[in-house]
Amino acid sequence: MSTEASLSTDFPAGVVEPEYELWGEVDVDPAGLFEDIDAADREYWDRARKFGLDEVRPVIDKYWDAADYPLDLAKRIGELDLMRDGLALEGYPEMSVLAAGLVNMELSRADGSVGTIAAVQAGLALRSIVYCGSPEQIAQWAPKLANAEVLGAFALTEPTHGSDSVSLETRAVRVEGGYRISGEKKWIGNGSTGGITIVWARDEENKVRGFIVQQEWEGYTGTTIEGKLSLRAIWQAHIRMENVFVPDSHVLPGANSFKDTAKVLFATRLGVAWSAVGHATACYETAVQYAAQRIQFGRPLAASQIVQERLTRMHSELATMQLTVMQATKREEAGTLTPVQASLAKFTCTRLARGIASNARDLLGGNGILLKNRVARHIADIEAIHTYEGTETVQALIIGRSITGISAFA
Repeated sequence: MSTEASLSTDFPAGVVEPEYELWGEVDVDPAGLFEDIDAADREYWDRARKFGLDEVRPVIDKYWDAADYPLDLAKRIGELDLMRDGLALEGYPEMSVLAAGLVNMELSRADGSVGTIAAVQAGLALRSIVYCGSPEQIAQWAPKLANAEVLGAFALTEPTHGSDSVSLETRAVRVEGGYRISGEKKWIGNGSTGGITIVWARDEENKVRGFIVQQEWEGYTGTTIEGKLSLRAIWQAHIRMENVFVPDSHVLPGANSFKDTAKVLFATRLGVAWSAVGHATACYETAVQYAAQRIQFGRPLAASQIVQERLTRMHSELATMQLTVMQATKREEAGTLTPVQASLAKFTCTRLARGIASNARDLLGGNGILLKNRVARHIADIEAIHTYEGTETVQALIIGRSITGISAFA
């Protein structure tokens, strides 16, 4: 008998780890909330789901690991008409608030960076132009953003003003034919990709104004932030603007105070809650599948009482998140959603998503830190959505002010 044959015969088969299938279909609708979704909304949802499975799944670990931006995937989101976040645009079919939420959820279920690409592009940049732009600006830029022909950024946060965004200090000085903008912004998704940036700055009357800044203009420098441990497949930038000239044609006429900025942010807060549902869904379904396939102590993990209890807890928390976003979405569609309710949705869902992700990571043991097993990527990315569009603490203070009638901000 050859040495090779002897090794093959004698090698203990039980030490070879199987390949786990962790992207399969699992029941992720504990309370049956999604059973009666109408055909139009479901079509958007199915399109986003197919995109995630067929196009994001095969490549996203490579992009995430290399901190590389999947520009081809961003383009595909536009081509599939998944880059509108429910905004009504001439020449495009209707997209309901619920359809937008389902798309947001599904993109984040595939990957947080991919979900954030759409959230920045559509939820913030496109929405700023639709809400605050002139008819000419909307006609020029909205289709390009919706189709992902041009990438868009939203520059509000500054290096010295994160949660205290109302205190922004970037300045816009009136000059002949437009404004000169100087200042810095930080954590600006798509701010270094060569598209446009919606910049929020204070004018000489101290009013917060909005501007469409083309990133190739002189004085604009967008430096991609490196060393991130979250949302690694989208580039966030540190932006420096030194006397960037913005012509009057690029000044948003409907952006004249922080209230106008807040309208955009309010509309996206529920989207972050939907994103959290997507992340939690991915972690939950991964945990369910792994528990069924992983053999320990002579039986699947799923046969253990403690594992079943933990899966049940995750099941319950996922249902709570879904109930929260569905109710908030109904109120938004009716025009009755309040800022406090939007904050409550984000506060609830990002908190619970963190718990589900942590539980899933622990249930997978050492395999839970491997990119190929999904959970590690989601647990890292949830940390970003837990912070952006208003940290948990800020949301708590908004809610707390509503409960007590006392502001603790100052």
